[in-house]
Amino acid sequence: MTEYHVATDRLASPDPDAPELKTETTYLGTVGQKHVDEVRAIAALDDSPQYVKEHPAIEGAFMVLRDDDLLDVYVPVDAPEYRVYAPDPAPKGGFAEGGLVTTMPTVEWDGPPPAPMPTVGAPAVHDDMAVPAGLPRGASGPAYISGVTRFGDQSIGGAMDYPGNPARTVWHTTESPAGSAYFTSIAAYLIRVGSEPQVIYDPDSDKIGQFGPLTQSGRALKNDGSRRTNREGKVCIQVEVLGRASQPWTKGFNPAKKPNYRRLIAAMRAHGIPDVWPAGKPAATAAAVAKGARSRTTWQNKGGHYGHCHVPANSHWDPGAIDTTVVPGAAVTTEAGTHTGSTPSSASTYTVKDGDTLSAIAAKCDTTVAKLVSLNNLADPDQLKPGQKLKLPAKKTAAPTYEPFPGSAFFHGGRHSPIVTAMGRRLVAEGCGKYRNGPGPNWTNTDRASYAAWQRKYSKAHGLGWTDAQCDGIPGKKSWDALRVPNV
Repeated sequence: MTEYHVATDRLASPDPDAPELKTETTYLGTVGQKHVDEVRAIAALDDSPQYVKEHPAIEGAFMVLRDDDLLDVYVPVDAPEYRVYAPDPAPKGGFAEGGLVTTMPTVEWDGPPPAPMPTVGAPAVHDDMAVPAGLPRGASGPAYISGVTRFGDQSIGGAMDYPGNPARTVWHTTESPAGSAYFTSIAAYLIRVGSEPQVIYDPDSDKIGQFGPLTQSGRALKNDGSRRTNREGKVCIQVEVLGRASQPWTKGFNPAKKPNYRRLIAAMRAHGIPDVWPAGKPAATAAAVAKGARSRTTWQNKGGHYGHCHVPANSHWDPGAIDTTVVPGAAVTTEAGTHTGSTPSSASTYTVKDGDTLSAIAAKCDTTVAKLVSLNNLADPDQLKPGQKLKLPAKKTAAPTYEPFPGSAFFHGGRHSPIVTAMGRRLVAEGCGKYRNGPGPNWTNTDRASYAAWQRKYSKAHGLGWTDAQCDGIPGKKSWDALRVPNV
């Protein structure tokens, strides 16, 4: 009969002033097969508050999600150790301060186990955990969403391998119960198995947490051969949503009542992730996903929202048939010029529905009760009638989004990026293009000559007096911002 090591993971802050909740593991000893069978049987009951999650990397190991924020861990005593990888110091083919990174060795090591149970503590990773300094990632939005719970040490990823490719989001489901009772135990599970995304979200309670900054990679995706899917694009924000693919979490979900969800979507938009699904809507069944192709061309070259089911070399079919009018929903420009994740009517009026309140309408339409009262001359805001038409405040047009300055080190021989193409088109529009053919995505001497012409033009127009040495064709922040390269 198999014997199992047993431990309990708890996420707590070792320092009351520290923002992160870190894993505390309590070793409980060993148990036999009979005990394990009883645990599995109890978790299988329809009314049981416990739920079993199999370990994806250790055969026979499993975890039990509990509704008291704890995670029980069971590992066969004879389970072999498995490999984890030390972080690369830089992205593949990346640039560090001072020049090209030419060697980036990967070092293997055995994970340090929490004694005395050697197979319980070593996390399996899909990607490494580099956090290099000074590398141009190209990220333009926030690293953290305001008010999130921070899980772990916030070092799950590193700089992106392909920051010149478009920004994207990947949606997962945890294949577990939803609800705040499981929020922390699911977070502990993801840390335990080494498959953390940047974000975990519970659609029932609107709780949101982060395992690492949005500006660095997660590690919830398998690599596509040697290409690290976790590190594709300017950013690749991965979200694990509590729920099951077979029961889409968007059913009955109202973004107007979920401020943390709206903050999450707003953060994605701030990073330049467009409100599109380049690979199409996520399929409703595993069989439908299996029949479809996971296009590498689409994945690598188009920004927007993807399901785990769309990513090359990955086999999962989540997040299921979620409603793409809710995820991400329609962008709304507020009077402050910011975007939210709510989904109001696109019309200039709102038709009152049965049960509507003025405060609910204001939240749904991204305005205030006071503005609705004033605009519609409402004598009694509590006396709304179904079918009544309410005028909405005019929406301001969003300012165009421009590509943030990627750093002077970004521009070098061998650089291939749509940013270079977009820059070249702007240089041509400014009358500075020196191209016979193109522009194209490869940084060439023609790009440099064209940019030098722009530097001279900009310097003359603003009386800056830049010398020929200063107009060297390598972009700097001031001239780049003035060129207004469209966001790609």
